[in-house]
Amino acid sequence: MRNFRVPDCDTEHYPVVARVRERLAVGKQTAQRFDRQRFNLRKLNEPEVREHYQIEITNRFAALENSDDDEDVNRTWENIKENIQTSAKESPGLDELKQNKPWFDEECLGFLDQRKRAKIQWIQGPSQSNVDNLNKVRRGDSRHFRNKKKAYLIAKVEEIETNNKVQNIRDYYRGISDFKKG
Repeated sequence: MRNFRVPDCDTEHYPVVARVRERLAVGKQTAQRFDRQRFNLRKLNEPEVREHYQIEITNRFAALENSDDDEDVNRTWENIKENIQTSAKESPGLDELKQNKPWFDEECLGFLDQRKRAKIQWIQGPSQSNVDNLNKVRRGDSRHFRNKKKAYLIAKVEEIETNNKVQNIRDYYRGISDFKKG
């Protein structure tokens, strides 16, 4: 076990880290879930990307038609699957992983750096003025983060409402399920 003074957890306590050895069994479903690639299918709604993808697919299948017909069915299926996947990677691209906090931006990083400097100043010289300064910076940071998150959530709700009004059902239910997840 060991305690760390460096990580900034926005508290006066220091985190304690303990090393524990545990053997866990990983099921097949969880192991396979991380290997999948998700394509950004929303980009196919844009006309330029859709046309580029259609051209890619037709070119790849034209090259596939010129190959031998004596191949095995499984090999032919692998070729088709590979052509579709490579075309999808090039045109619409892969779906980026979601950030945990999409409202967190460069301005928020500046506030975190300011809080980190105030905490370091408090650690180096624990006077009452440094404590007051740290508490003032923490309150300001928390207020800013709260307002930023609230503005993001309001914009997200408005986006879901417009999807409902425009009858964009897929994005409407996707937005609702994102809210259910937290």
